[in-house]
Amino acid sequence: MESRSKSGIVLYVEDEKFDRFFMQMAFQELELGQALRMVTTGPEALDYLSGKGKYADREQYPLPSLLLLDLNLPAITGFEVLQWVRSQAHLQSLLVVMSSSSPQPEDKLKALKLGAAAYIEKPNSGLKFVEVAKGLRTQWPGAFGG
Repeated sequence: MESRSKSGIVLYVEDEKFDRFFMQMAFQELELGQALRMVTTGPEALDYLSGKGKYADREQYPLPSLLLLDLNLPAITGFEVLQWVRSQAHLQSLLVVMSSSSPQPEDKLKALKLGAAAYIEKPNSGLKFVEVAKGLRTQWPGAFGG
């Protein structure tokens, strides 16, 4: 098994533009703006993680240290992306945190069973995205290059 990526890159897979905006603002407020990469769909996440198509340049699109993955994505769900990640030898040690507005215990349980390190509920206020970003940095400082 490959050791965890030390790229300091967080790949945020999120289809909601306001959530992407607030997360970007949160990372910038914490002076982590350079760490955040974003894609909007499951297939785009698979391409990024596989280094396919426009994501083939690993200098520009390095493998992330942490994958922050929305549960409810169009085309391919967050659960399906997580299952795919865990089936890839080169991604076995990738830290995956599932993010959702769903407070359903069965969603959290399924995410953890499939190999997510954690399941966090999305904030209901844009101002609280900073707390999410701080929490990620505090819990997994190595994912941020620290």
